Amino acid sequence: MSGRMKLLACMWALWVLALCSVHAVKEICFTKPKDLPLEPMCIYRSPDPETQPTEKPEKIPAGTNPRVWELSKANSHFALSFFKQLAEGKSNDENIFLSPISISTAFAMTKLGACNTTLEQLMKVFKFNMIKEKTSDQVHFFFAKLNCRLYRKKHETTELISANRLFGDKSMLFNESYQHISEMVYGAKLLPLDFKEKPEASRMTINEWIANKTENRIKDTLPEGSIDSNTILVLVNAIYFKGQWKHKFDKQNVMNLDFHVSETYKCPVPMMYQERKFNYAKISDDKVQILELPYNGDDITMVLILPTEGTTLSEVMENMKLTKLEGWLQAMKETTVSVHVPRFRIEDNFSLKEQLTKMGLEDLFSPEKASLPGMVADDGPNLYISNAYHKAFLEVNEEGSEAAAATAVVATGRSLNIFRESFVADRPFLLLIRESSINALIFTGRVANPCGSS
Repeated sequence: MSGRMKLLACMWALWVLALCSVHAVKEICFTKPKDLPLEPMCIYRSPDPETQPTEKPEKIPAGTNPRVWELSKANSHFALSFFKQLAEGKSNDENIFLSPISISTAFAMTKLGACNTTLEQLMKVFKFNMIKEKTSDQVHFFFAKLNCRLYRKKHETTELISANRLFGDKSMLFNESYQHISEMVYGAKLLPLDFKEKPEASRMTINEWIANKTENRIKDTLPEGSIDSNTILVLVNAIYFKGQWKHKFDKQNVMNLDFHVSETYKCPVPMMYQERKFNYAKISDDKVQILELPYNGDDITMVLILPTEGTTLSEVMENMKLTKLEGWLQAMKETTVSVHVPRFRIEDNFSLKEQLTKMGLEDLFSPEKASLPGMVADDGPNLYISNAYHKAFLEVNEEGSEAAAATAVVATGRSLNIFRESFVADRPFLLLIRESSINALIFTGRVANPCGSS
């Protein structure tokens, strides 16, 4: 193990029941940078960006801190890059679902203790270096501010909750500054466990904590053997999301229709239907239709990206960058749309080590190269990340969630309105669950095969 006597295991999980709050440390929501001295062991300074003289200043949403806006965009850049990387390793008929903000949060907590090339790679892979506040320590402050924005209560029927936790070996002394900043910024308290003598019991304790934070939707996040006597620290981010559609689908309007997984395979799925005004765009040049379905409160929405008939989803993904996605979203206008969307549930779980290594996060997972001295006390062992796990669940139905309150909604039946647009999701499509005011991508997914999932 090249002198590396201990492992650092970094894992997290999430559950989304949706269609659709991280308890940010509340005090930090009203704190200014000068009042919150963050002093991790190492700081990375981003080089000055090369700006073109003709670039127009970007319009920032009202009431939004410019650095928070930049961090949200950085997370979105990472979200698309990671999604593409993950999709490359899966066949076109496999579903994908994940929370990029959950992944970024867990590795931001890791970044607190990183130095040298390890810190630089974390800044670059997660696009934290795109923030104009040049130094890496300020990223944590603005991450806290972003969390305040994302996880404030949106509506009485909407829950978006994230919880962070550090699980450390009870025999190890951890850096006090690291613990302090983790708890202050991310609300991540350290819980001592006996990894050396009771690795399996420790694994079960962590999995139980995740299950508890996700209403028992996410279980067994850490697989057998993921925790052993060499494990030193486990970082966990768990996300739970539950919400109701602003405009529910009438159960009387659900019928079985064919979903075309590929040119040669189709299956019947329960297809929900409604017709009303939604934000919608048809981008002929890019061969896509964009539809936005809001949850109660309007802050959180689900955006569906459907290739036009004759175009594959992989063709759309190949050319999709954040600037293009932002253009699509900005093109949406309130339009009367006849909507057909399948009822489905998808689960996804994977190890992130392979994908992130391909994206350039190499040193962190290397026993020889990882530099994480800021996590342990001065005489502690050298650490590295042994692996990172992600698990996600999504359910879409008429109510917007499994246990919805009884609310009277007048649903429009199928009509012969010749002025309406038609959005029929009967073939693979992309979905984004986002905080719409700052376009923060909380979840991303690909529904390629909903057959038998409802």
